[in-house]
Amino acid sequence: MRERSSVVERDGSYTWFERAKSVIAGGVNSPARSFRAVGGDPPVVMDRGEGAWLIDVDGNRYIDYLAAFGPLILGHSHPQVVEAVRQAMAEGPLLGTPHPSEIRLAEELVRAVQGLEQVRLTTTGTEAVMSAVRLARAFTGRTKVIKFEGAYHGHSDAMLVKAGSGASTIGTADSLGVPQGVTQDVVSLPYNDIERLEEVLSRIGDQVACVLTEPIVGNMGIVNPAPGYLQKMADLTHKAGALLIFDEVITAFRFHYGSAGALLGVIPDLYAMGKIIGGGLPAGAYGGRRDIMDYVAPLGGMFQAGTLAGNPLSSVAGLATLQVLREENPYPRMDRLANDLATALLHLAARHGLVASVNRAGSGFTLFFGTETVQNYTQAQQADAGQFAAFHRLMLNEGVYLAPSRYEAWFVSAQHGPDEIERTVQAADRAMAHIMQG
Repeated sequence: MRERSSVVERDGSYTWFERAKSVIAGGVNSPARSFRAVGGDPPVVMDRGEGAWLIDVDGNRYIDYLAAFGPLILGHSHPQVVEAVRQAMAEGPLLGTPHPSEIRLAEELVRAVQGLEQVRLTTTGTEAVMSAVRLARAFTGRTKVIKFEGAYHGHSDAMLVKAGSGASTIGTADSLGVPQGVTQDVVSLPYNDIERLEEVLSRIGDQVACVLTEPIVGNMGIVNPAPGYLQKMADLTHKAGALLIFDEVITAFRFHYGSAGALLGVIPDLYAMGKIIGGGLPAGAYGGRRDIMDYVAPLGGMFQAGTLAGNPLSSVAGLATLQVLREENPYPRMDRLANDLATALLHLAARHGLVASVNRAGSGFTLFFGTETVQNYTQAQQADAGQFAAFHRLMLNEGVYLAPSRYEAWFVSAQHGPDEIERTVQAADRAMAHIMQG
């Protein structure tokens, strides 16, 4: 494989981003797409995706480990997904009525996800989490929510709470414009610290509506639960009379055909899902026990609605994606490739004298520079932001696209193969060598 030039022409990206800044706040429609965390350069503007690759507006090709932050488990433009959406578009992209595809998708989710007795489709993962929390409050008659440091649950007001250095922080918002009255009922605790959770629930458990967690954390890097942690969390939550909610927006159908909760042997009272279940189109869902879901309007008094919820395009894209995953079972292959790549990156880091660690779950993993252990958000924050930023820029010039944040995951898709993995390893070898030389 020839070495790429250290200077990659991206004049088209610069031109498009200048246009974007004049009409889009910050030039991006989600701050996660900006490059500020990796040096502030204008982000690369992509023209299209093909399988495991992205192609920018200048024609440069990149092996894609972003996977659109997780949804594209089948890679870009899978033919079965494309054909399903084409047919749905011809029949009407939005009807405003019940239709068969949304019912089929709901049936498939209920079949595949253990403990999901009924479901309600939404348009985004943010809506799914927001609705699940509202439902937990309606069902329990309580107000307080316990979440965990470094876990992102969408951008609804109540979820934009960060934790300080104490046992918990109440009422500290991560965003301007969030009223204190919204955040004062949100308690944020360290992940993987069962003693902290037990202590807080012993004090305020009778006020807690729900404990909300990702069963495998995906937004402070991939962080797995310590052995027994989730089961103890479930036991303590139920002892307090609260509901356990698993945010599986990232994890549902990522590691096997179903929920991460089932894979780990713990079934929550409610789920929130998104990303993969929409097959690359906007989609979310929440659901769980039937007696809890009976509180959702029109059966009960907990209101949630959406004009685009369960729309035909998202429903058929999700169904097509799930069908491929169920019938072809790419999980063992993706797991093996991700393991090969993660192992190679660790070996390269050691050979080049870099301190690094990898957290992996199935086909998703995170490479942390400058730290040997990451089990919670405090440890994730200790990862070397400067080294990651340098690595990100170098890998980009090598034709490898990573999420522009040290807290995000690398995702191997069903379209990655040994050639893409080998190209990535060679690129990382050169990038790490350059870091040590610089």
